[in-house]
Amino acid sequence: MIEQPVAPSRPNRLHSFWIETPQAVCALLGCGLDGLATADAARRLAAHGPNSDAPARTAGPARAVLRRLLEPLSLILLAAGLVSVVSGDAVGGSIIVIILMVSIGLDTAQEGHAAKTAELLRRSVALQAEVKRDGSFRQIEVDQVVPGDILRVRAGDIIPADALLLESRAFTVGEAALTGEPYAVEKRPGAAGGPSPGEATNAIFRGAVAQTGEAIALVVGTGRDTVFGAAASALAQAQAPSPFERDLHQFGLAIARLTLALVLVVLATRVLLGRPALDSLMFAVALAVGLTPELLPMITTVTLARGALRMAARKVIVKRLAAIHDLGAMTVLCTDKTGTLTSAEIALARSFDAAGTDDPRAARLGAIAADLGGDRGALDAALAAGAPGAATGWTLRGRNPFDFSRRLGTVLARGPDGPLLIVKGAPEAVLKLCTAQRAGGALSAMDEAGRARALDHVHALAGDGLRTIAIASRPWTGATHEVEAADETDLVFEGLCAFYDPPKASAPAAIARLGAAGVRLKILSGDDPVVVKRLAGLVGLEAGTVLSGADVAALSDEALAVRVQQVDAYGRLAPDQKARIIAALQAKGAVVGYLGDGINDAPALKASDIGLSVAGATGVAQSAADMILLASDLEVVADGVEEGRRTFVNILKYVRMGASSNFGNMLSMAVASLALPFLPMLPTQILLNNLLYDLSEVGIPLDTVPAEATRRPQVWDMPGLIRFAGVMGPLSSVFDLMTFGGLLLLFQATPDEFRTAWFLESMATQILVIFVIRTADRPWRSPPGPALAASSLLALAVALALPLTPLGSWFGFTPPPPAMLAGIAAVVVAYLVCAELLKPWALRRRPREAAARRQAIGRR
Repeated sequence: MIEQPVAPSRPNRLHSFWIETPQAVCALLGCGLDGLATADAARRLAAHGPNSDAPARTAGPARAVLRRLLEPLSLILLAAGLVSVVSGDAVGGSIIVIILMVSIGLDTAQEGHAAKTAELLRRSVALQAEVKRDGSFRQIEVDQVVPGDILRVRAGDIIPADALLLESRAFTVGEAALTGEPYAVEKRPGAAGGPSPGEATNAIFRGAVAQTGEAIALVVGTGRDTVFGAAASALAQAQAPSPFERDLHQFGLAIARLTLALVLVVLATRVLLGRPALDSLMFAVALAVGLTPELLPMITTVTLARGALRMAARKVIVKRLAAIHDLGAMTVLCTDKTGTLTSAEIALARSFDAAGTDDPRAARLGAIAADLGGDRGALDAALAAGAPGAATGWTLRGRNPFDFSRRLGTVLARGPDGPLLIVKGAPEAVLKLCTAQRAGGALSAMDEAGRARALDHVHALAGDGLRTIAIASRPWTGATHEVEAADETDLVFEGLCAFYDPPKASAPAAIARLGAAGVRLKILSGDDPVVVKRLAGLVGLEAGTVLSGADVAALSDEALAVRVQQVDAYGRLAPDQKARIIAALQAKGAVVGYLGDGINDAPALKASDIGLSVAGATGVAQSAADMILLASDLEVVADGVEEGRRTFVNILKYVRMGASSNFGNMLSMAVASLALPFLPMLPTQILLNNLLYDLSEVGIPLDTVPAEATRRPQVWDMPGLIRFAGVMGPLSSVFDLMTFGGLLLLFQATPDEFRTAWFLESMATQILVIFVIRTADRPWRSPPGPALAASSLLALAVALALPLTPLGSWFGFTPPPPAMLAGIAAVVVAYLVCAELLKPWALRRRPREAAARRQAIGRR
């Protein structure tokens, strides 16, 4: 049943066209019931537009590059590179700009490639429609269908537009893509059951799938003027920044403020102290460049791109790179029911005799009728699969096909029990034809009280989310012939067959795995709340309360934000209500993912922080999603959560290392530049220091991540980063000041010796401390990945060897005496020991911050 759709933008009387007669609809559309002429169809196409959704807003390559370039961090790096070039360091400045451009290019190319892959998936099913033009039916492209067309739909067709039925023959449609209900719905011409779309038994809606029979219908609405066109229109809305993009933007602003403040203070102070203005400007620029994490865009992009490749190997297409991090930060996963938690295939659940006791006879007789009757509906397929081989030895002697008006069908079959008439259909229709019943193998008369008890059983099963059909039979006497309605008398009620849409076998384990990882699952379905509650119990969710769409509609936004914290299952939701629930969760700080595959899921996919769809989903759902799962399985989502967290942990390593190390070194340089009569390090030496340090960290995307780091949602913790930098940065500055004192007081170092010795101490402490602060554990218990170890040690070797070679003179270095080198080594060892001792305190969250973080990730 379709609940509370968003009204399409067509004339008022056509909003509920199913309550109008075909003649009245034709008058409103200005057409007849004999189809359109080609010229008339062309005019209507020009007036109404193509039968397609509003295209999603996609940025071209130039706009995508510009958007990334205008991020605060990118602007800082670009300015630092350009200033370096202007001030004489063309090599260093060019490297910064090249790294930035390569990072932006990789990011743009990856997202462009993913978008093209998703578009190929969408186009892999080329759709056509059969309409009556110029007096005869012909095949046309779906986007050419217009209001007023006479449409013919057969079993297996996807309904291309909203239409009013004119003729039908055994016609049923599956509306799972619209409502989430897996059972086929009968459609026939005539008066509708009521004014809501769910009661429109005489209308078909775009996106549904014809299951059986065929129909002729009058097209009323196309494109955005369909009942669910409003859902697809969500694609035209601008994409809000993701949590990762917002946090990276805030981090860039913080770096910009710190850089500007430090540069202005150092420059102004040195000028006031009478130091040379040009030297002071060059040193301030070098400090600015030293504070900027030049490799952060590249580290971020490469790490995310590597995550995208790993996820592609797990059959996940990543359309937006930042979504990998967002998936790792996800705290709540909302999912549709059909096709995600369930298989979307009807299965036989139980078979009962007339007394309500489990008995396979009803299912066996039903399977014989299904196999020989030729109806081939979803329930027939479930019967045949539930009682395999039941029809072996039976042959068809006559039948009366399923009649939707009588709601039953009959076969006459001959088998081991002789000729037998088997009737199956709706319990209400079959029971009134029965005069006897079989229970426990014994026959007894059936009266009104017996029929009432059987119907009570049907209602009880419906309360458990099960759909039922009744099976009846009688031995056939006399000659065989085609079955007529008059033959369906004096039947024996054999029992009931109950069906359900079974949960996927992997769903309970995947949900438990997500729960252990701190991701709370919520079911947002258009199906009956009773069915949703039963499914929740089967997959391991506590669903003592299930809110319906009517319940959600009655709540204010503030009240809903409170209720969604306690309720995990929702039924009979309209598309906009799913999006509203997601917004309520986000209002409380949750990072929300949504997994869906139907047209009615598009608004929720767009509103969520991470939209997940599947390869077999509607084109609308795929367009709205950030990732497309080639395997519709929650296990894939759980794998993706781990990959997202692993990716973010490595990104956070670089941020933490860079923030503490760069801040400490630049703070030391700023203090020294004010106290010493000479520059503590030349601008070119600062840039070389920064470049070698960044190169030491290029292995971070390939670094190992311990399992415990992926057990909880990963989010940017700006106060934690500031505290870490505020502890570890000044710690390095303390040892720098000790180095300054030793060089000046103990060794009476010359300016060149001072700069060289401090360069060596700075590089050794910065690079070796990577192995300490990359993990919360002891370094020897959590060794780095081979790539990070190699890049770090190689950069350290270059940094230590360069001042001792003839190339060192190019940068103003001079080889220090052995005693001075030994002193530096002692300082480095002492620093690493202190860093290891202070690390737990720097990483520890204070109780108030921990509580705020728990609230931010949406935990109870």
